[in-house]
Amino acid sequence: MKALLVPTEHHDLMASVLETALQVARKFDGYIEGFALRPAIDNFAAMDPVSSMAVATVRQHDEEAAEQARLLFDTFMRDRGVPRAGSGDPKLACGWFDTAPDGDDFVGSYGRVFDLTVLGQPGHEAQSPRMATLETALFESGRPVLIAPSAVPARLGENVLIAWNCSTEQARTTAFAMPLLRTAKRVTVLTVEGGTVPGPPGAKLAAALERHHIPATAVTLSPGRRTSGEAILAHAQSLGCDLLVKGAYTQSRLRQMIFGGATRHILAHAHLPVLMAH
Repeated sequence: MKALLVPTEHHDLMASVLETALQVARKFDGYIEGFALRPAIDNFAAMDPVSSMAVATVRQHDEEAAEQARLLFDTFMRDRGVPRAGSGDPKLACGWFDTAPDGDDFVGSYGRVFDLTVLGQPGHEAQSPRMATLETALFESGRPVLIAPSAVPARLGENVLIAWNCSTEQARTTAFAMPLLRTAKRVTVLTVEGGTVPGPPGAKLAAALERHHIPATAVTLSPGRRTSGEAILAHAQSLGCDLLVKGAYTQSRLRQMIFGGATRHILAHAHLPVLMAH
């Protein structure tokens, strides 16, 4: 994971996002690139005489927010001694993309040339990261997303839980996670009874990981009265895990919105970094 993308904006979890990205970059002597994430205003319709003035005001505010985002990113990297890319050949480096267009769509398209996009855990408050940004990255980039929780993790990727539900999405996410799994000291492959689709059991995945010299143990858990998402997070907490590897949206987003699902629950309640892909 040598190339990390960090969409940068002012929200409550931005410090945690940057710290989480830096932890991964330090593991792999990676490159972190930031850009100013701004909402799109293309759909703003000029319905009355003052609308053009309103659009101009919004654009000016966006430009100011973009400059603040750049300053936030640059200050963070400078304070932690991360050099700019291009000065010699540093092992760990950062960069800033100045000409990113407005809108979440760019997160998905630009993320296709990075190993990982790092975002904050979405929430419902005005100053929380937006779900739309995360879902665009998941569905449009074709790459994994690392979701940072509100509290900055002391470590990342030493004690990993794989939430194995036998699905294509989970298999793809596990494959993306292999660089991190190879550096882990402990990997647990957790299967929750009743939360799977047809496919190989967790013991088969654990055996496959062992062939890559990854120390993996398979565990099957009865959720009792808990949902799959609740059981996964509870087990991760009981083991002291510092990373959860979870395939996103094995069920459709609409079904998860109506009936709930493990992805939705984990996005709302995780207290550890979560690596997701669809």
